[in-house]
Amino acid sequence: MITGILTEGLIYSIMVLGVFISYRVLSFADLTVDGSFPMGAAIMAVCLTNGVPPLAALALAFLGGASAGLVTGLIHTRLKVPDLLSGILTMTMLYSINLRIMSNRANVSLLRVPTLFTRFAEQMSFLDRDVSIVLICLLVVIVIKILIDLFFHTDYGLTLGALGANPQMVISQGMNPDLLKISGICLSNGLFAAAGSFTAMYQGFADAALGSGMIVSGLASLMMGEFLIRSNRIALQTLRVILGSILYRGLMYLARNYGYHINMTANDLQLITGILIILCILVSKQGWLNNVYNKKVFKSGGTSL
Repeated sequence: MITGILTEGLIYSIMVLGVFISYRVLSFADLTVDGSFPMGAAIMAVCLTNGVPPLAALALAFLGGASAGLVTGLIHTRLKVPDLLSGILTMTMLYSINLRIMSNRANVSLLRVPTLFTRFAEQMSFLDRDVSIVLICLLVVIVIKILIDLFFHTDYGLTLGALGANPQMVISQGMNPDLLKISGICLSNGLFAAAGSFTAMYQGFADAALGSGMIVSGLASLMMGEFLIRSNRIALQTLRVILGSILYRGLMYLARNYGYHINMTANDLQLITGILIILCILVSKQGWLNNVYNKKVFKSGGTSL
């Protein structure tokens, strides 16, 4: 039970980090995740079944997600389409593209196909397989977290962080806000696709409908993490994203396995997620959680280090 919750929480935390960048840093309501997440899974599955090494397949999945974010960014900045509609358009088109990637199949199985998890488990044969999967997921998430933290310590990262809270200041510094926004959207969607690729390896298949409801669960994880740690330091913000993802997956596990006591079924999970988000919003409106993003984070052109 614990290993399953940790594995899912760590894998999906990569996706939630992307949600953090798009929703919190850029203030961009990006729904592309419901298409870029299964895109990463599709690319990973097709690459692995054709003998591509897992790390190379992961890089291709990230680039595929980034290209999806590029399309969303260009639709938004060049065609002046609202952010919400831009993501919906790209997400809709990606469904067909993902089917094309999988040769017009709804799903691709990875059973008996070597993955990053199976190879790592073979190297760590002295450990239980589930424990070895948790360890590789933890290692990957730590590396991604450190890279994101370092990125937001750079001048470009600080400017990108300032864009969501104070775009006029970015313009006054001679930076192109559209270019910054596109780069941020590409980064977040690359993370979405990377999370999808790890999900495909963990579940043993890629499915065209794998991204259904991803944005809702991502927002729920993000908001729950904000109740665990209150800080405007980027290192702690990315940490609470990871913790929030694990907490959310733990709650979903309890709902799936013990919800029958109150006549709850798996069909009610999306309802529970929506209620959790509404409760988080209500608590925030009541002032129980300081809105550190709009008032403190990146207020002076960057984040607190």
